[in-house]
Amino acid sequence: MDIDEALAFVRANHQGVLATTRADGGTQMTPVTPGVDDEGRVEISSRETAFKVAHLRARPRAALCVFTEQFYGPWVQLEGPVEILSLPEALEPLVALYRRIQGEHPDWDDYRAAMVRDRRVVIRLTPERAGPNASG
Repeated sequence: MDIDEALAFVRANHQGVLATTRADGGTQMTPVTPGVDDEGRVEISSRETAFKVAHLRARPRAALCVFTEQFYGPWVQLEGPVEILSLPEALEPLVALYRRIQGEHPDWDDYRAAMVRDRRVVIRLTPERAGPNASG
């Protein structure tokens, strides 16, 4: 599977598990709701205080598995470097991410206030590898 195919899948499916690396080398996994921005980066909203954000600041690479709502069935894995966009720069990308996944919000001012109150960030994964390329 190539990266463009995997990104098309993520645009249509928003259930995933993000894998990051802990300080001791172990893996930490978190359920997430990914989207894809106009530049082909996978974006995830998180809190500044989340463990995954701390792990990614220390080791800015991640793997993401995305699957359908049915869970069993098609899925993709993407891997690559990660950047974290914090507030205030993250605010409008958070709005764009919400629109891509959920559509329009009934009160954008309230949404923006909640993003600031919750100290939200955008995690951006630039895919370098995608799969699966074989099945067993």
